[in-house]
Amino acid sequence: MLYCMKEGLRVCKKCLLREQSEEVYLQKLENYIAGLDEEDRVSQEVYESRLAICGECENLLKGMCRLCGCYVELRASLRVRKCPAIPSKWGRCMDGVHQEIK
Repeated sequence: MLYCMKEGLRVCKKCLLREQSEEVYLQKLENYIAGLDEEDRVSQEVYESRLAICGECENLLKGMCRLCGCYVELRASLRVRKCPAIPSKWGRCMDGVHQEIK
């Protein structure tokens, strides 16, 4: 359930993120990622590797990828996702091991 951070009131799901503090949003994102099924998530090592690559990318803007509009922490945590750049900057993840695509 979502709550308006300004007044602590229950609001609809269309509440804009800019109406919430960044700290609150980050906590919600971290909670969402932590709640994902283990088989849907990459290992912590792959997650950190992906975030390190995103941190150096010219397309990162305030936690969002300018190529696809996703939140990079969420995209980086999901096994079925890849970097939207062509070619992918993440390489591929095989059995928890990050490998560069040749």
